[in-house]
Amino acid sequence: MVNADGSVHTLVISFNSKESTETPRTGYSMGVINQPSGQIKLTNVSMVRLKKGKKRFEVACYQNKVQDYRNGVEKDLDEVLQINQVFLNVSKGQVASKGDLTSAFGTSDQTAIIAEILNRGEIPLSEKERQLMLEKLTNEILTMVSAKCINPKSKKRYPPTMINKALTELKFGIVVNKPAKLQALEAIKVLVSKQLIPIVRAKMKVKVAITSQGNEDIIDRLTKLILVTDAAATQSDESGTAWTRIGLIDPVCYREILSLCNDKGTVQVLDMAVVDDLKDQNS
Repeated sequence: MVNADGSVHTLVISFNSKESTETPRTGYSMGVINQPSGQIKLTNVSMVRLKKGKKRFEVACYQNKVQDYRNGVEKDLDEVLQINQVFLNVSKGQVASKGDLTSAFGTSDQTAIIAEILNRGEIPLSEKERQLMLEKLTNEILTMVSAKCINPKSKKRYPPTMINKALTELKFGIVVNKPAKLQALEAIKVLVSKQLIPIVRAKMKVKVAITSQGNEDIIDRLTKLILVTDAAATQSDESGTAWTRIGLIDPVCYREILSLCNDKGTVQVLDMAVVDDLKDQNS
């Protein structure tokens, strides 16, 4: 467990205990002896808590592994969890019953429940840990926003320091227990809508290939969504059965393009964020 000053101590969990019924030998004082029959010693414990229904559920994890799991860096639960078990109270060793789990989560599948707790749960942190994590998360978000946005007039990206200043003035709050990518997208929406500084999403560069026959309406729609600089960016094969287009798109249109090409063609991302010097028109 992590103390308020950032120090770590060992947590001992006893699942069952039994009282000794042996008759004490002569000369020894009478007394009851508690002998734990199942005891697990956990060190460097980091807990994740999730309130579901009227109860709070917890899992015991290794420090620093929860964020790695949430970011997709670590996928092996054995590397994340101190013990593959769901608790009502880790400190007291109080294990959640099958009934508790089914009532709250609609299933008793430990793996699925643990995954939900890890992804959605709250991580109790010391003040020092929270500050360090907040700084790291903030830098990650600012870097993402800087990479995905440009000044529409100069066609250049803003440095993270300027993005940070604008978000601070707009009172945009960064939350420790929320993924960086999600918060970066939210920050971009705020910046673009408020226009405290001239800013737009940088366009994505994609390559779309689709069967021509029977997809004339879809091709017409794709032609409007994908901006190109010259006619050579749009091609049809000699047989006229395949249509290909390389160009820039507004990132908000990416899902629509995927939907249009579903089972009919392919969409390849060539660049997630490029500086666009095109005029706002389609060639």
